[in-house]
Formats: sequence, C-alpha cells, structure tokens
Amino acid sequence: MNSTSVAIVGFGKIARDQHVPALRDNAAFTLDAVASRNASLEGVAHFRDIQTLLDERPDIQAISLCAPPQVRYRQARAAIAAGKHVMLEKPPGATLSEVEDLRAQAERAGVTLFATWHSRYAAGVAQAREWLSERRVRSVNVQWKEDVRRWHPGQEWIWEAGGLGVFDPGINALSIITAILPEPFFLTQGELEVPANRQGPIAATLAFRDAHDADIRAEFDWRQTGPQTWDIYIETDAGPLSLTQGGSRLTIGDEVLLEGGDVEYPGLYARFAELIANGESDVDVAPLRHVADAFLLGQRVSVSAFHDD
Repeated sequence: MNSTSVAIVGFGKIARDQHVPALRDNAAFTLDAVASRNASLEGVAHFRDIQTLLDERPDIQAISLCAPPQVRYRQARAAIAAGKHVMLEKPPGATLSEVEDLRAQAERAGVTLFATWHSRYAAGVAQAREWLSERRVRSVNVQWKEDVRRWHPGQEWIWEAGGLGVFDPGINALSIITAILPEPFFLTQGELEVPANRQGPIAATLAFRDAHDADIRAEFDWRQTGPQTWDIYIETDAGPLSLTQGGSRLTIGDEVLLEGGDVEYPGLYARFAELIANGESDVDVAPLRHVADAFLLGQRVSVSAFHDD
C-alpha cells in the first residue's frame, strides 16, 4: 500500500512533541513538508505559509493543521479547495459555524475532514465507554487542572478571542465525557474566572444535567503547579468508575483494569488513515458546542491579572 504524503501546517510544541513522532511511526503516512513562519524540521521541506506549500507541492495529499484555531478556517478551506485531506488539531475551529462550513466544503470536494479529539484515544476511554453503555450514570466529577506556563509558554493567542483560554485543555475532558457517557447532557450553569489582563478564562466551574437528572460537574483550572490533574470520577448504579491520568488509567470499583501509555496521537493517525482509505470524514463538534454554551451561559468573574513569567 502506498503511503499518503502529508504536510504539517503550524509547527509549534504540539506538532513537534506529538504529530511528528506519530507520523514517523505510521507506515500509512510520509511526512514530506512543514509550513510555518517561525520553525522548521531538519530533513523536511519547509514553506513559510500554506498557500506557498499548496502552490509548490501539488503532490502533497494531506494536511495536518496545527496552527491556532483563529487562523485555521482559511487554511483548511484552502487545503480542501486544493483537493487535500485535512486533519484538524483540537479545537477544530474558532467557531461552530466555521467547522460546519468546512464539513460541507470537504463533502463537496470529496476529501476527508477529520476533526480530532486526541483525549478520546487515551488508553482507557474505549473500555470505559463500553462499560458505561449498560449502566445508569448518577454523577460525574471532572477535575482537569494544569499549569498554563508549562504547556503553553508565551502563547498569547490562547488568551485571545477564539483561543478558548482554560477550555483549551478543558475541552479534552469534555471530549472524553461526550464520548463515554451513555446519555447527552446539557449545561445548566457555569462560572468563568477571567484575569483582568486577559480575554479568555483561566478557570471555569461548570454544572450539567442529563435527561435522567444525573449531576455532572467539571472544574478546569490553569493555575495548578506541581503534579497535573486530569481525572474523571463517575458514580453509576453498578458502582464507581474512574478515568485518571488523562484517561490512560481505568479503574472500576477497586480494580485497576488498565494502565496504558501515551497512545493518543498514534490512534489519531490510525483513524485518519482509515478515514482516507474509506473515503469518509469524522467531524464531531459536541465538545466545542459545550464550550460555546459555557461562554453563552456562564457568569464571567474578574480575577487578578495573570502574567506568564
């Protein structure tokens, strides 16, 4: 089977740390180019922007978009118009409307569009979803807290409109619970803590309910130092389930059923290869819709200024 020639557009931390190793370990793809204003990869063709890439390398078959969400729509639309398959880093866009339009554009062009949620590919997620599918959920407690200075050093775009603030990591938790809970759930109230010198929230507390009135709560915070917290605790009619360590550790009752390694991005690229081979797209906006609801319904509370130094 011939490999798919792919280019990464936007070459920051997530591209270097996750996309490059996953691509190099997947025989279905060949990483042939990078487009970035500020960074390059040794041994791989470099272009300053996506349009130059598309003009000069018509042989590239797929684009992995890792640029900030505020600029991703125009980049994705250009790639789709050029007949390229497109993989979108999370969040898939700055707005729901952008992503819906990209879905329609990809369908008309006959190319694959994959809106990725890497946390759904954590080791314990699939088994948790299967177990919960036959249980009644009574409550959910999400604790997703990390240090923004460690994961997004100097990235001012993430605080601006469309950058999502603390929902950039928080949406990972939302991507997991939208995948594993057996019933849809809906925001009832929220509080967003916004630093005096930023547009985006640095912390958020959200409350949801499902059709059976399960109590679903999430706490997101970007001010945590020391060990990072990415944990989900679920009470059901058959006992507790927990997905901890970002979804890599699954515990049901008192038994640890699975403790896996970092398999998220290899899983994403395996799925992307499958979608291309089958001529399909995968565009689920449920996690982003919950974030949009939080901005719409949540109460904004001003807190002390935050400085990334």
